[in-house]
Amino acid sequence: MTEQEPPGPEAAEAVEAKRVRIVLADDQTVVRAGFRALLELTEDLVVVAEAADGVQSVEAVRMTRPDLVLMDIRMPGIDGLEATRRIAADPALDGVRVLILTTFEIDSYVFEALRSGAAGFLLKDVEPDELRAAIRTVSAGQGLLAPAVTRRTIEEFARLAAPEAAGAERLGALTDREREVMALVAAGLTNEEIGRELLMSQYTAKTHVHRAMTKLGARDRAQLVVFAYETGLVRAGGRGGAPA
Repeated sequence: MTEQEPPGPEAAEAVEAKRVRIVLADDQTVVRAGFRALLELTEDLVVVAEAADGVQSVEAVRMTRPDLVLMDIRMPGIDGLEATRRIAADPALDGVRVLILTTFEIDSYVFEALRSGAAGFLLKDVEPDELRAAIRTVSAGQGLLAPAVTRRTIEEFARLAAPEAAGAERLGALTDREREVMALVAAGLTNEEIGRELLMSQYTAKTHVHRAMTKLGARDRAQLVVFAYETGLVRAGGRGGAPA
């Protein structure tokens, strides 16, 4: 029986390329250490930098160009919202996703975080497996709304903002089908569920979602939810439809 040769440099590079590179941003050292320990238990996740405040987090992202940032909201200096806003506004960081960590199920910062460019949010007491799964989902370009932070939470804060006056004009760029699909995304449906609802394949649903994102300049599904409320396509407490 021949001895198996160790993986060559090309194989090692392939493994490295598949790893999700993460920046941890939290002002508490113990919290960062805890998350690092959880994340680095798996081969496909690696922490490339840590930051103790908002300014450091933006600098760390610009230096390391990670796939994802785990961002605390309340930090000294600039907070996580402003840090997220700066990351989302930088064209050079277009591929970086931000996952907000929050302590409270109902948090006045949640909707603003999504509006600022966050791809989703989770509670800090999330189970380890759920955290890892969320990171993989968001780093793949899909938005994530924490299961414990329900759609009603988003609606509560969406009620505080009247639909944009230019909402109808923005929605005019979409086809009727794309508006219909976008409303279902805002209702929390997956591509598979949208397909069943509209009698189409999940792949066709995914295509419509992607086209709506492209036309509206949305980074991910989470931003489609924000646009759906801001344009009046979806009303708080309602399933969806054309703006009044």
